[in-house]
Amino acid sequence: MTAITAAMVKELREKTGAGMMDCKSALSENSGDLEAAVDWLRTKGLSTAAKKAGRVAAEGLVALHTEATRGALVEINSETDFVARNEQFQEMVSNIAKLSLDAEDVQTLSALPYGKGGLSVEDHLKEMVGSIGENMVLRRSERLEVKDGVVAGYMHNEAAPGLGKIGVLVALESSGDKGKLEDIARKIAMHVAAANPLAVSQEEIDPAVIERERAVLSEQARESGKPENIIEKMVEGRLRKYYEEVALLSQVYVIDGESKVADALEAAASEIGSKIEITGFARFALGEGVEKKEEDFAAEVAAAVSGN
Repeated sequence: MTAITAAMVKELREKTGAGMMDCKSALSENSGDLEAAVDWLRTKGLSTAAKKAGRVAAEGLVALHTEATRGALVEINSETDFVARNEQFQEMVSNIAKLSLDAEDVQTLSALPYGKGGLSVEDHLKEMVGSIGENMVLRRSERLEVKDGVVAGYMHNEAAPGLGKIGVLVALESSGDKGKLEDIARKIAMHVAAANPLAVSQEEIDPAVIERERAVLSEQARESGKPENIIEKMVEGRLRKYYEEVALLSQVYVIDGESKVADALEAAASEIGSKIEITGFARFALGEGVEKKEEDFAAEVAAAVSGN
């Protein structure tokens, strides 16, 4: 019997995109013959991952995982919303969210071992592509940590615990009661989910974003025909309004619809007897920024009928 080496399995995986165990089985069934193994995988419908890798994946799930003073968000995309309801897929996304607590970026996370089988996260994802039959992408991850305080989250449109379409993490530094802090952080996370701020404060907004906004506001103001000194005052006034819309601490708190987030935070600090500082937040909305392919259903039907 031909010995199946790791190099042979690797070559077949690269050629077909099929899972590691499927490649090993294919080589064993065909006495190590690479081309015969390729055909075997094709007949089993397993040589699919490579083909599927080019498909747009804009559905899937956002997952969050928190452990006291740290938390992480990940987004894993699939081609259809149907896969997001698959329990096997949900379990995988939850597990990867837990692993992301120890990964500083997606590249590091992809290389971490997944479970006890020896596969990396990236390789396990490829196995799932072959198993479920859709392209899947580990798109992004982010983690937050505090020294003294809490990291808590909120998941909107929850499909299962910690899984959904909009996930938010909020990090609060404070020596106050951790149970009360967690409740405060969760409410602020709910606000972030709804209001989608750009930064915690005006000072933390990207200067390039501000300059771009200033240029747009200047052009709009010039259309009024007013003198430049008046236009400058108009722009500064509109920028102040812009900051109130995009800086978290300056936004109207959606929980009560009246106070600024900064004021609500100050009131909460008085209640627990300890200063509270928002040191960071993260918000992932499923598929944001992914260009979705517009499907022409009539063309698909026509192509199917013609055999193309």
